[in-house]
Parts: sequence; structure tokens; C-alpha cells
Amino acid sequence: MRGRPRIGSDLRPIAQHAGTVLVGQLAVMAFSVTDTIVAGRFAEGALAALSVASAIFISVFVSLMGVLQALLPVWAELHGARREHEVGQSVRQSLYLCAATIVIGMAILLNPDSLLRWTEVPNAMREEVERYLGVLAFALAPALLFRLFSTLSQSLGLPKVVTVLQIAALFIKLPLSIWFTFGGAGLPAMGLVGCGWATLAVNWLLLGSAVWLLRNERTYRACRIWQRMEAPDWRQIRQFARLGIPAGLAVLVEVTSFTLMALFIARLGTAASAAHQIASNLTALAYMVPLSLAIATSARVSWWLGAQDAARARQACRTGLLLAVGCALVLAACMLLLRRQLGGIYSDNPQVIAVASVLLLATALYHLADAIQTLCVFVLRCYRITVAPLVIYCTLLWGVGLGGSYALAYHGLGPWPPMHSPLAFWLMSALALLVTALLFSALLWRTLRRAGQQAWLRPAP
Repeated sequence: MRGRPRIGSDLRPIAQHAGTVLVGQLAVMAFSVTDTIVAGRFAEGALAALSVASAIFISVFVSLMGVLQALLPVWAELHGARREHEVGQSVRQSLYLCAATIVIGMAILLNPDSLLRWTEVPNAMREEVERYLGVLAFALAPALLFRLFSTLSQSLGLPKVVTVLQIAALFIKLPLSIWFTFGGAGLPAMGLVGCGWATLAVNWLLLGSAVWLLRNERTYRACRIWQRMEAPDWRQIRQFARLGIPAGLAVLVEVTSFTLMALFIARLGTAASAAHQIASNLTALAYMVPLSLAIATSARVSWWLGAQDAARARQACRTGLLLAVGCALVLAACMLLLRRQLGGIYSDNPQVIAVASVLLLATALYHLADAIQTLCVFVLRCYRITVAPLVIYCTLLWGVGLGGSYALAYHGLGPWPPMHSPLAFWLMSALALLVTALLFSALLWRTLRRAGQQAWLRPAP
């Protein structure tokens, strides 16, 4: 008879894995924080342009990254089943999927004109936005390839390798952003586009380091990655696509419901865009905590599923969810209590700080709901459930969140008149995300219950 897993038995592995991933994610987020602060100190117009440009880049990059990140359960299950020798062939096949994401992403970043016109971004911002995105287009390929390396490392239980590289990259990125933006030592000031060149240089350095590790580190060599590249295995690629494409589209909906706010808010003026950039940057920074816990939890759940232990997989899920909720409550309280001080870090403009302080009231609720739904959707992917979350995202985040917030901001919604404030976007988006979190929680509970019933019907080994 199968024994019941000990309560808290997965707490330490998940916490350690998540903590390591978090440090690395914070280092990467510090890239964005650095650019935001540097651009804000360079010129208020540069900060507003960064708000628009980063919204487009993040929408593209994170969506395509979601396609690759969704492969984590595949490799974690192989690792849990002690079939590391099959990982290398799977990774090589994933390169075909990665190549497709690179082509799609670069095409969008090099041609943002129609999107900028559709969202009515002011002409004064467009040239700087297009120059910045033109540089980042060539930083996309190394960024996505490094994300594939990161996903592999996390599935093998090697998050420290990725974290060390990300921290080292931060120490290179910080001085480069300042130098390229403000100029000096014979280099002319490049403004916002200087931050883009710094990102380009750092991404290629990260990819070069990853390739060296894959060739020389013992654990990666055991996966037999460096063998002759096979022709496309369309059956395996279709399996990747069935898992990755819905996951990537779900991330696209989630991220664009967040980042398109910046494009719609741009018409409210520079102060509103700058305040929104502060709120979105802090929210994205806080999001790294539930994201890290979701990555660690999904890796642990998939490892137990590969080991054919459904009960331990469910226990790992419960542990990760409790950790995510607890951390989210702490971070939400910090946003509420320190909202003026946090705004002052990014800008010395009193108007921008005042608007940002109001926005952070709504971001606290937004973050709590975001933490719950993130953990749920990552674990659902471990059970190969990707279509239902996509439908929920489209309906609520685009329909209620983005559509409702646009109506409330510019046309009025029911008895409420137009707010003409970025607060309308944050309030409606928080409401939509809260309903999403509730639905995902119910879907996850049903999935775990069904998986448990199926496990008990199978004979014990």
C-alpha cells in the first residue's frame, strides 16, 4: 500500500530551488530596473519612450519564452524517470522550435509601425521607440537560446548555474547602460538606445557562457547533447508544439493584457506614462517571486510524475501554492505601506510620484491574484493542461481586463464616467486577474483530484 507523503517533505527542495531561481530572476529584472532608472535620470521623455518600447519587447519576448519554458515538464519527467540519456535528443529537436520563435520575434520587433499607429502612440515618441526596438531585435536570438538553456538547467535541478551567470551579467550590464546612455571616455551620449546596446552585448555574453558549460560541465555531458543534429522529428516537434504553443499564447494574452496598458496610457501624457512605468516595473519585480516558486514547484511536480509517484506530486503542488500565497501577502503589504517611497526611487517629479503612489494601491491586489494564477498555470502544464487556461486568459484578461479598463478610462463603464487615468487600467486588470486566479484554482483542484483517483486505480509497484 502506498504511504502518504510526509507534510512539508517538499518544502525545502522547492524553497531552495525557488530561492536560487529568484536571485537569478531578480538579477535579470535588475536589467529593466537599471534601464528605467537610467532613462528616468537622462530625461523624462526617455522614460516615457521606454515605457512604450519595453511593453512591446516584453510582450514579444515573454510570449516566445513561454513556448520554450513549457518544455520544462518534458525534461523534468525524463530526469525523474532516470532517462537522462534521452534528454539530449529532445533538446536538439527543441532547437527547431526555438529557431521559429526567433524568426517570428525579430520580424515583429523590426516592424512595430502598425502597432504604434493602432495604439495611437504620440509621434514624438515613435522614433526613439523604433530605434530602441531595432537594437533589441538582434538581442532576441541569444536571449531565447539562453532561456532554452535555463529551462534545461531547471529541469535537471541545476538552477545555480543559471543564477551565477545572470548575476555576473548584471555587473556588466549596469556600467554599460550608464556609459552608453550618458556617454563618456570618447563615446557620445546615445540616450535610451544606449540601454538597448548594453542589453545586446550582455545577452550574447550569456549565450557564449551557456554554450561553454554545455560542452564542459559533467551533468550536461551526461545528457549527450553534443551529438550530430538529427533531421526534424515532426512527431516530437508536434508534441512540443501542442504543449508550447498554447502555453506561449496564454503567456501572450497575460503579458499583453499587462503591457498594452502602457500603449493605451501613452495618450494620457508623459506624467501618466512615467507613473505607469514605475508601477509596472515594481509589479514585474514582485512577480519574480511567484514565478520562481512556480518554476521550482513545476519542476518538482514533474520530477515526481516521472518517478510515478502521484501522491508526492500533489503534495509538492500544495507546498508550492502555500509558499506563493504567503510571499504574495508580504509583497502586497510592502506596496501599500511604502508606495510613496518606492515612487521616489524612480523619479524626482512630484506629479509622477503622486500618480504612481495611487497606482500602487491597485497593484497590491493585482500581485496577490497574479501569484496564485501563476503557480496554478505552471502546475497545470505538468499535467499537460494548456488549452483551458488559454480560453480563460482570452476571456478575462483581454475581454474584462484590457477591454474593460479601456472603456472605463476613455468612455465610461456603466454608471462610472470616464476616469482619464491609468488607475482605470490597474483596477479592471486586477479584477480580471482575481477571477482568473479563482478559476485556475478550481481547475487545478479538479485536475489533482482526478490524477489521484487514477493513481489509486493502478496497482502498486
